[in-house]
Amino acid sequence: MNQLGFPSAVSAQELAREKTLGGAIGLCIKAAGYEPKEAIDKLKMDKAQWSRWESGTEGVIWPKFEALMDFCGNDAPLLWMLAARGYDLSSLRRQETETERKLREATEELQQLKAEREVERRLFRDLRLAA
Repeated sequence: MNQLGFPSAVSAQELAREKTLGGAIGLCIKAAGYEPKEAIDKLKMDKAQWSRWESGTEGVIWPKFEALMDFCGNDAPLLWMLAARGYDLSSLRRQETETERKLREATEELQQLKAEREVERRLFRDLRLAA
């Protein structure tokens, strides 16, 4: 998944209040701080198609669905569908991207080096005091 928009959190409680996929699509936009018109323009669609999405009378093809979530920076419609199918949203987690993995590994290495340096400093301090 490509979170291209600024990440915007959507809680399980907010999702539970939505009764339809169209409502979850609206929540996706609202949580990102956008108006539907901004998403319509970004996704290059017309108002009638948007209206059919919200009312549930037209299915959403995956590329546009993914583009909507990327634009909004949240996965509200996808999470709503999972919850509607009985999945436990609290047990879901995203896979770590290559960039996130590299950052985590570098952070862990840095913490290890800092801890080792602190041990060395204490050792030298104790040696100086003992001399």
